[in-house]
Amino acid sequence: MARLLPRRSRIGVVELHGVIGTTVHPGAYFQLLDRLERAPRVGCVVLDIDSPGGSVAASEALYLKVARLRQKKPVVAFIRGTGASGSYMVACAATRVIATPSAIVGSIGVISLRPVVAQLMERLGISVSVSKSGPLKDMGAFYRPPTQEEEQKLQSLINELFGTFVQRVAEARHVEMDQARRSATGEVYAAGRARELGLVDELGDFDAALDMAASLGRVPRRVAYLRPPRSMRERLLERLGTWAMEGLWEDTGLPTTHGLWYL
Repeated sequence: MARLLPRRSRIGVVELHGVIGTTVHPGAYFQLLDRLERAPRVGCVVLDIDSPGGSVAASEALYLKVARLRQKKPVVAFIRGTGASGSYMVACAATRVIATPSAIVGSIGVISLRPVVAQLMERLGISVSVSKSGPLKDMGAFYRPPTQEEEQKLQSLINELFGTFVQRVAEARHVEMDQARRSATGEVYAAGRARELGLVDELGDFDAALDMAASLGRVPRRVAYLRPPRSMRERLLERLGTWAMEGLWEDTGLPTTHGLWYL
């Protein structure tokens, strides 16, 4: 029976669940996607996405990796629950995007958050001595408010990253930049509205995503789940860290580290 199957006889399924850059570690996924790119028996890949996004660098890196994989074999992005911001960017690298009718899609934008504890430090009698090579070397420091120049430079950086995001959406969804910008308000959309806006191709469940993958890859509907390899220590530390960090994230709705985020 095995001889009757085509050489590319499987659909590879990769789960992208959680925050990109913390729960979803790009390095481990790079290795996995490299394996899928070289795997002769995998004719198509389904990315099972349920993620609020994540760091700019990690999301961008995954987008580029999936885009490279797509050059070798079809990729279907299946948005199971949430495909927002950075994870939606990753979905845009796929050949086709399908979402469950109840999925949340969009949140196209960039955000930068950092705590400023200058007043608290003052009340506690804590000061910080800084020696620096230039006026912007401690830009983003937690121990003082940003200057007007720093805010302008940060906004310029955000605008540039946002422009790249919108351009990727426009190219992936085959729409004009103006249309992509109109959808890129930072808001999230129900899957039906996202389809009307051209952000997804179809609505359907996981079985529909597998059917789409089988058709695009011209392979039987045989599924192989692939997950990044992790040691026992990594699994334990990740689980403990994830409980704490994602609990704080859920309570506040904000990232727990300073940086630029596709959220």
